[in-house]
Amino acid sequence: QVQLVESGGGLVQAGDSLRLSCAASGRTFSTYAMGWFRQAPGKEREFVAAITSSAGTYYADSVKGRFTISRDNAKNTVYLQMNSLKPEDTAVYYCAGGGSNPPIRAYGYRYWGQGTQVTVSS
Repeated sequence: QVQLVESGGGLVQAGDSLRLSCAASGRTFSTYAMGWFRQAPGKEREFVAAITSSAGTYYADSVKGRFTISRDNAKNTVYLQMNSLKPEDTAVYYCAGGGSNPPIRAYGYRYWGQGTQVTVSS
């Protein structure tokens, strides 16, 4: 059983930065592809970023150049550094683990966190 717990969400202004964290249980964390997805009210869950077990990264076009995903296998933690935030980034952000190849599809992930709210005001 794998559990994922997100933290770091909050209310910020456009242009600000925020770092999300996802703490994972399990000794096999280092073998997991990990990802971040987000969902705004009335919209479907969308891919944001992913990182493979070998630290390769993937980004949605909407966040590329602004967001950075990273992982610390010693801490069983994945991060999402969000810079230059925009109001359209407002959503509940979900951490996902055990992604398939390529790790950009929500249905390819086995484990999900509870989500953390990110609100960006203008």
